[in-house]
Amino acid sequence: MIRLNITKHLDTAEGPLNAHFELSIRDSEFLTLFGPSGAGKTTLLRLIAGLETPDRGIIEVDDEVWFDSTKKISLPPQKRSIGFVFQDYALFPTMSVRDNLLFAADNEEQYRNVDELIELVELTQLSNRLPATLSGGQKQRVALARALVRHPKILLLDEPLSALDPSMRQKLQDELALIHERLGVTTLLVSHDIAETVKLSDRLASVELGKIVRIADPMDFFSPKTLSGKLQLIGEVLKIEEDFPAMVITLLVGSSIVRTVISRTEASELHVGEKAIISSKAFNPIVMPMDNFLHHYNKK
Repeated sequence: MIRLNITKHLDTAEGPLNAHFELSIRDSEFLTLFGPSGAGKTTLLRLIAGLETPDRGIIEVDDEVWFDSTKKISLPPQKRSIGFVFQDYALFPTMSVRDNLLFAADNEEQYRNVDELIELVELTQLSNRLPATLSGGQKQRVALARALVRHPKILLLDEPLSALDPSMRQKLQDELALIHERLGVTTLLVSHDIAETVKLSDRLASVELGKIVRIADPMDFFSPKTLSGKLQLIGEVLKIEEDFPAMVITLLVGSSIVRTVISRTEASELHVGEKAIISSKAFNPIVMPMDNFLHHYNKK
């Protein structure tokens, strides 16, 4: 069981923010931190890992205190049983796949398990290759396997799949689910991808302005009763154009392009590049910014 109740002053692009995170995570749980950029999700991972220090509070993992401001306890990152996977892989470029994993091992048992982990992420045939010769998906598999070498109590994943193309992302989501099922390591994922969140998570923690505002089952969170239409789609806004007397919006939904007519009022709230939700009620689609959707339903 992981228990934390910590505060941290943050300087964000939108100004100063006093973050306060209070959270309990069950053993072997897969929990996703979901919310807008700048909300504090990555900071929370870094605070757990010891890469940043809370201003005050406590972090306790399986009855072991990792941080306690009142008792002046703050374990360094190397003393915390964590595996951390970043979006940019952070592999050693002059080391082979196998050597990247061996470097993370610190005892004989972990050395022996390296080949098993390489097989688990399906990289046996590439174990002697350098990172520069691998695809993005293969590099991320190496980073994931390396994070698991020391059998961590907590696996921290900071948007590890966001730079991959949709087909590779879906494949690695399946592999992550399989690895979690086999190893049972408690996992915290930062993600903006709803499909990824629903597929992988036991629970979702919605983060806004440095606070966890809601924790729920992903299906409950993304299927609010007040939007009970026949269809809901999440996509990225590619184009908004006028088609008098209305407006037409073009979105990328998965690997498909969707175009629909919207009102001028709806168009005024939407911007190219942001996420939007399309909700069809009786075949009349409603389109709104994702941030508006999340803000509204966090209050439910």
